[in-house]
Amino acid sequence: MTRLLAQAAPGGSARIWRLAFGLAALALAANLALAGTAVSFLAAVALAGAGPAALAFNFHHPAALVRLFALLRTGARYGERMAGHRAALTDQVRRRAGLFAALARGPESRSTGWQLGRPERLADYIDDVADLDYARLRVRFPLATTGTALLALLAATALLAPLALLPLALLALAGGLTGRRAARRITAIEASMRRARRRAATNLGAVLAGSVPLAAEGRRASALRLALDPIREAEREAACGRRALARCEAVLALAGPLAVLAVLLASWQAGTRGTGLLPAAFLAFAWLGLGEPILALPRALLGSVRARLARASLATGDMPAAPGEDAVRGSTRGALTLHGLRLRAPDGRDLGPVPDLAVTPGIALTLVGASGCGKTTLLKTLAGWTDERDGEAIRLGGLDRPATERRALTHLGLHDAAILADTVRENLFAPEASDAALWAALAAVELDDRIRAGGGLDAWIAEGGLSLGEAQRLNLARAALSPAPVILLDEPAEHLGDDQAARILRRLLARWQDRIVVLTSHRPDLALPSRRITLEPSSFAPNQGRRPWLAALCRP
Repeated sequence: MTRLLAQAAPGGSARIWRLAFGLAALALAANLALAGTAVSFLAAVALAGAGPAALAFNFHHPAALVRLFALLRTGARYGERMAGHRAALTDQVRRRAGLFAALARGPESRSTGWQLGRPERLADYIDDVADLDYARLRVRFPLATTGTALLALLAATALLAPLALLPLALLALAGGLTGRRAARRITAIEASMRRARRRAATNLGAVLAGSVPLAAEGRRASALRLALDPIREAEREAACGRRALARCEAVLALAGPLAVLAVLLASWQAGTRGTGLLPAAFLAFAWLGLGEPILALPRALLGSVRARLARASLATGDMPAAPGEDAVRGSTRGALTLHGLRLRAPDGRDLGPVPDLAVTPGIALTLVGASGCGKTTLLKTLAGWTDERDGEAIRLGGLDRPATERRALTHLGLHDAAILADTVRENLFAPEASDAALWAALAAVELDDRIRAGGGLDAWIAEGGLSLGEAQRLNLARAALSPAPVILLDEPAEHLGDDQAARILRRLLARWQDRIVVLTSHRPDLALPSRRITLEPSSFAPNQGRRPWLAALCRP
């Protein structure tokens, strides 16, 4: 995933970034000069007093400098905000466009088995990319400008008031230790919040998916409360993080005033008096002017922690490489067998045992049952969308296959699979296929005439541009183009007429003689050359037991 981000990283906004950094540096320099000039002006007026020196004192020049630096600071700040946010948004648009284009072409996305099936993981990716998008604006800019100004003030202090370097070093040590401790605390808190949010998103999605049976059991309200508990935990963790940042800010807030005292006392100790104190006063209040950007460092610290966690998440959450077609086909010789599998609802409830099954290549299996009996849940379990513990009951090609491996070897076609706002070619999820193969797949699902009339493979389509039946046939064309050795189709006859569904599915089954194919349908009269299992849903009631699945194997 980090490779995808690097490939999508923009290069055309470098000039805007340089302009924004230059304006940020100018704004900080003007702020330091403003603070130093203002106090020098006041000190000079005080030294002139009401005596003869006051008559010769020209206050127009320092007053003009104060106004100049104030206007320069304000203008540079506004310019830096405009240029910096423009550069950040430009990077964001380009990076996200490249990122999601790469995700849509990814192997698991093409089989609708990755982000379309795990929306909470997609939300994590969106948050991670956002953290990386603004890392430069929120972290690099404050660190670069504040660090440069700090080095310049340290050099000036070493020249004008070297005795002040010792207390300044102690201040820097205290700030560094506080920042290091805060960074450790915030890192732990942010990591915990990420886990809590992901767990809450997963649990909430499971509850919403099982809303109807949970309502029948009278458990929906309690299930929702339990699902949202991690969100409350995350809020408590966030409060702890804010307190850690507040402690860090409290320490850094003392840096400016203490630096002023250190520089003035060091100059006084060195014997500087009268007008000789004016350069030291300028330097001291320049340190005070640096206090404002120093107070922004805790926020930069938080941004740095989030960016680091985002990079780690993107690196460890990389999509698996697409297996070659020959390797995929040759890796699963034999049947798909289920033995001792217990079906679990999306919210984790045990739905009872699944009949022991063996699905061999060339003999498709059709699961028939009413909505809610668990057909889709069973397909997702076979496809590896559930916990690894289910892998012990599922064997493919004579071997136990973990969920990650089953996802790579399976094409799961859901009846409500998304249609991307893109070309027909991209929506078929087969970037390596030739135009002839794409047209053959469209012809097999009786969609070729419609696509030709709409402009061909490179015509733009979107979710609302196709009817439900056309979207279903496009989804079946994706399955026809998939090289996966296991084809799982959820309600492939949905939104299709009986005759058309039978024609298309018979045509596809003839193409999949060397594949393991499992279909689901709520139509008991769908005549297909396949074995058929009729499933009856479990009966649930509040505070009552559960009746296991009733299954009857029959042949058409």
